[in-house]
Amino acid sequence: MLVRGCTTDMALSPSALKRFFIGKPIASSQDQHHRLSKKIALPVFASDAISSTAYATEEILIVFLSLAAVGLSAFDNLVPISVLVIFLLIIVVSSYRQTIYAYPNGGGSYIVARENLGKHPSLVAGASMLIDYILTVAVSVSAGVAAIVSAFSSLAPHRVTLCVGFILIVTLANLRGLKESGALFAPPTYLYIVSLASLIVVGLYKVYFKDLGPIDHSGEVAQELLSGQKTLTIFFFLKAFSSGAVALTGIEAVADGVPAFEKPEAKNASKTLMWMAVVLGSSFLGLSILAQKLQPLKDHEGNIKVTVLAQMAEQVYGGRNIFFYVTQFATFGILILAANTAYADFPRLSSIIAKDNYLPRQLANRGDRLVFSNGVIFLGLAASALVIAFGGIVNALIPLYAVGVFTGFTLSQFGMLVRHRKLKEPGWQVRAFFSGVGSLTTLAVAGTVVVVKFTDGAWIPAVIIPSMMLIFVTINRHYVRVRSFLKIEEGYVAPRHTHLVVVLVGSVNKGVLQAVKYAESLRPDRLLALSVVGSTEAGAKLDADWAKHNMTVDLEMINDQFRDITDSIMTRINQLDDEASDDIITVIIPEFVTSLRSQWLHNQSALSIKARLLYRPNTVVTSVPIVIK
Repeated sequence: MLVRGCTTDMALSPSALKRFFIGKPIASSQDQHHRLSKKIALPVFASDAISSTAYATEEILIVFLSLAAVGLSAFDNLVPISVLVIFLLIIVVSSYRQTIYAYPNGGGSYIVARENLGKHPSLVAGASMLIDYILTVAVSVSAGVAAIVSAFSSLAPHRVTLCVGFILIVTLANLRGLKESGALFAPPTYLYIVSLASLIVVGLYKVYFKDLGPIDHSGEVAQELLSGQKTLTIFFFLKAFSSGAVALTGIEAVADGVPAFEKPEAKNASKTLMWMAVVLGSSFLGLSILAQKLQPLKDHEGNIKVTVLAQMAEQVYGGRNIFFYVTQFATFGILILAANTAYADFPRLSSIIAKDNYLPRQLANRGDRLVFSNGVIFLGLAASALVIAFGGIVNALIPLYAVGVFTGFTLSQFGMLVRHRKLKEPGWQVRAFFSGVGSLTTLAVAGTVVVVKFTDGAWIPAVIIPSMMLIFVTINRHYVRVRSFLKIEEGYVAPRHTHLVVVLVGSVNKGVLQAVKYAESLRPDRLLALSVVGSTEAGAKLDADWAKHNMTVDLEMINDQFRDITDSIMTRINQLDDEASDDIITVIIPEFVTSLRSQWLHNQSALSIKARLLYRPNTVVTSVPIVIK
């Protein structure tokens, strides 16, 4: 009846390993010193949106070339679609700039919807954005690995392993804290911005002033893609537009993470949002113009494994030289680290929802590095599962991506419209107009994504979002029931119970003697020692040992030839409880603890007893440890 606990050697202790990987604890009073400056906040919160330039243009081309089969005319539609996406970007950024000042405590779409639209719209927004953040990690890391595979094709068979490995690295970095992860991720983000600007400027210069021509497409697959002569229908135009609209993913991150900024939080967050919009808009338009001239190809089936960005870099720089590899590594870096945006916001949003009692309370707890550690870990596990399920293929994940994003955008902007109409602050009409136009626009995009990409996988988030809402409601009902049960009603007085203490005995040893002494110190109404023996001989030996040490406590033995210790003890405790209906029963379990290296040598029978007793009403379980050094 001894449960084996454990104390570990310092070198192997979980605490020591945690300190090695995560770092020393940070006091709550140090929170202000771990806020982010604008220069660090840009890579932390904007890397997701900026990195989408690496695959948004590619996704447009995949639709045109592989599905619509419109051939060379596909390139003529790149710039018009990019202009539409940038127009949408301006609307959404204008709306979220208002959100930052209106809700400086963060929370984004969820908070805006909760305060202005009510319970159910806020749950839709919360579910949408949580799904979006999980997809952000999966898509960004998969796209980053694709960039490396484009440069080193021999790594292709290890795609999934690489994805999961990089997710683990980013997870560990974020467990160390936002400021540390931001400082780590800033250089690759700025390197990508510089290398992307260089590619666009040098590429357009060579196109317009050096007569740089389109990429050579003499291969069989390329010729087949370019031979299409079908007329572009509105359906495929909208499908291509919805693919390009993934460039807007991550815009809400700044509004979600306002509390992480240095003071004045709202002002710094607003400036960071504007910087992000300028970098994203100019880069996306520049790449689309360059792609229209260079005509890179990408197909849905994956026959062309080199990314569009890699093809353009190779053409602009005249082959796979140092500039090409810098571009690829910079792309790889920002795409891997773009997942950091989700790690900055998913834990914070899930903590807010948990505080509202719609997610497990553990997600609302800050770890010793001032981050919501449980949210970080859950995000890493969920994203890894998604990568494994979809094989780390970017265009397999993209259709899942935009539904949640634009649903969140729509609810946030409509919530701001309601807020403006309710408060009617000076100049509210202009702000309400932008919010109204924005909500209608993003609603149309969300509907378009669901319709035109339904069979490609858009049905998955359309099913998961309502399912998550059901989970939210179920969790909330549980917490409401617990609060109702524990509520102290007026005039309530805790009843007096008789106290029965049962000491479990396996053999007579130091641990048992100390447990009996402890039991006697409780001064119970009744004290009993209880043991389960497998034979008459074992019972006689135990009885003799008990008498030998002059034990004054009654020892009761249960003879169980089937050796079912747990059920025998539970049955006897139930019988004892039936003898007095107002009993509080304390079960004392002597246990010795050893090192982690020898723990596996001992059975864990008492653990099952503890587990069973945990759910028994009016029962207290106490362990008396004996540490064996």
